[in-house]
Amino acid sequence: MSVHQRVQSLCSTVLNGSVLLAIGTAVPAHAAGVSITNYGHSALLIRGGGQSVMVNPFRAVGCAKGLAEPRVNASVILASSELPDEGARIGGGTYLAKPGSYRVGGLKIEGFAAPHDRVGGRRFGQATVWRWQQAGLSFAHLGGTAATLSGEDKVLLGRPDVLIIGVGGGGKVYNGEEAADVVRSLNPRRVIPVQYINGEPPAGCDLGDVQPFLDAMAGTEVRKVGPTLSLPGSLGDNTVIDVMR
Repeated sequence: MSVHQRVQSLCSTVLNGSVLLAIGTAVPAHAAGVSITNYGHSALLIRGGGQSVMVNPFRAVGCAKGLAEPRVNASVILASSELPDEGARIGGGTYLAKPGSYRVGGLKIEGFAAPHDRVGGRRFGQATVWRWQQAGLSFAHLGGTAATLSGEDKVLLGRPDVLIIGVGGGGKVYNGEEAADVVRSLNPRRVIPVQYINGEPPAGCDLGDVQPFLDAMAGTEVRKVGPTLSLPGSLGDNTVIDVMR
């Protein structure tokens, strides 16, 4: 082998944001895995892969009354709807609430319509269900629907690594049994339940707590992890429920 060939074989090539080593192994420019911060209700900030995704920022009204509003900046904001308790425009970032295909920075995001309620949207209209890839993980966000998933919905969502799902019941959120049915049908690796109440609900709030969902998922590993959670870029094959407080 000539000196020139040896130099070529040892050089690294930067391609599409990754470093391609001479042995052919792609090393991501950003480490795989995410950190997740819970702001209550159904608001989560997911950071990883050089991007940040804010899910369902809220104003402190309705069932979110008394919570601190998550006025944070993110690469993108994904809202289930434009209702003030799950899609408030209170932080910085590209705001998405309507179904469609989007590219924001390095993120490819898909949103599709689902009824907000159990009667085909006739009571509360349509919500948006989201899926995206971030830092080596696939996410599905069902924080704003109580509708039974159709066969097409299940195909579109696939098997997510991380499923964010409302579990508190009421008029536009899955109850514990309904959420458990969705989890069993999608078979995600991690589940983060949202849209439930800790303690006494505010006046007029129809949400319950997380326990009926956990009871319906009896036999599944549950981890109570507090307000922050770190997930690696590769998860085990069994379903684990991460309850964030």
